[in-house]
Amino acid sequence: MNKQVYATKTEMSQTFVEGKRIPLTVLTVDPHVVISQKTIDKDGYQATVLGIGNKKKANKPLAGFLKKVGFGTTPKSIREVSEEVTDVNLAEILVPGSLVNVTATSKGKGTSGVMKRWGMHGGPRTHGQSDRGRAPGSIGRGTTPGRVVKGKHMAGRMGNVNVTIENLKIHSFDAQTGILQITGSIPGSRGAVTKITIL
Repeated sequence: MNKQVYATKTEMSQTFVEGKRIPLTVLTVDPHVVISQKTIDKDGYQATVLGIGNKKKANKPLAGFLKKVGFGTTPKSIREVSEEVTDVNLAEILVPGSLVNVTATSKGKGTSGVMKRWGMHGGPRTHGQSDRGRAPGSIGRGTTPGRVVKGKHMAGRMGNVNVTIENLKIHSFDAQTGILQITGSIPGSRGAVTKITIL
């Protein structure tokens, strides 16, 4: 059975269970259709190419690929799962109560300083340090090793990386509308494409 499903993040919501508030992430799951099987004998690699959703028109590269594999409609996106799949029944895969891992691209925050990016507390605001309050301070270690060590927390681009949140639970799934609710929050903004892996 296929254990990977792709969904689009819609919004955040909440529900109450026995008087306790449970945060929910609402996603939309478009129909998954098997387009073709992919096999590389020399590597022993086998995968299934899935078409997700539908759109009106394909660009030339996508149209050429779909014509080559003999697929009629135009999917919104194409994903490859590393297992042999003949049919994708979302209602059988997305069972309420199941545990899942969700992978998505986190929100990009741009270039950020060390206080925002790493939670450093900054320097003192007194004793003549009027312009050093948010600075990282010393970054070296003296004569030994005489350099800045690799991985030192410094200012730079924050966010816009793949993040996986583990052991979330499926709260509900409506196969008719494709509305999926998962407990907790997942990375990315509205409209972000997420990969849901069933455990």
